[in-house]
Amino acid sequence: MDENGLVTVEFFGVPRMRAGCAELTLPAGTVAELLAGIEDSCPALSGLLRHGRLAPHYLLSMDGQHFVTDMNQEIRPGDRLLLLSADAGG
Repeated sequence: MDENGLVTVEFFGVPRMRAGCAELTLPAGTVAELLAGIEDSCPALSGLLRHGRLAPHYLLSMDGQHFVTDMNQEIRPGDRLLLLSADAGG
């Protein structure tokens, strides 16, 4: 576990283009708190949280293992979240 209390959020596709960076480090907290932190740091990504849910054109993955849908879920220090476009594919 990361001792400094930080979470890394990685951006892929359109979120990366809008953020202007590949990743952002934020204090651990709930998913909603992290999304607010992303919006504060990357204004071009405003609107991530809509009506208490992640905006439908984005997906949020925990460590690339499963998708996160509970905005009250606590994200622990050292965790990595991946923010990507819902229409990403190959």
